[in-house]
Amino acid sequence: MESTPRGLRYVASGCIRVQSQEFPERLKQIFDGVTEVIALYKPQQMAIEQVFMHKNADSALKLGQARGAAICATMNQELPVFEYAARQVKQALVGKGSAEKSQVQHMVKILLSIQGEMQIDASDALAISLCHCHYQETAKRLQQALS
Repeated sequence: MESTPRGLRYVASGCIRVQSQEFPERLKQIFDGVTEVIALYKPQQMAIEQVFMHKNADSALKLGQARGAAICATMNQELPVFEYAARQVKQALVGKGSAEKSQVQHMVKILLSIQGEMQIDASDALAISLCHCHYQETAKRLQQALS
């Protein structure tokens, strides 16, 4: 999410498509893609999902490396990075940490007034953004209450 000069926020989503079959080149494409997105939208911060290990260790390791490339691209632009566990995201959007992806997607569409079909990866990314906004706003309100 990004603030406009009037303080309004807007959200953009998309997908970085990697073309190479070679894994190191794919990581570079992720790094370059995130760098391009930062240059285009000029966000003030980044929120990303923490890696979790489910059944396939190899997939989790590759995901972790891809995530690292995205974080490095963000840090290279001197932006803060915030990380959220999948359970935190589900809790923030659906109210239940064990919610299904379809439930999270449904809430993203409702909260952002999105009509029609949406890719699950896009709804996951937008869910992390919404979760981050929720946590940031809560922290701001707590700080104000303590002041």
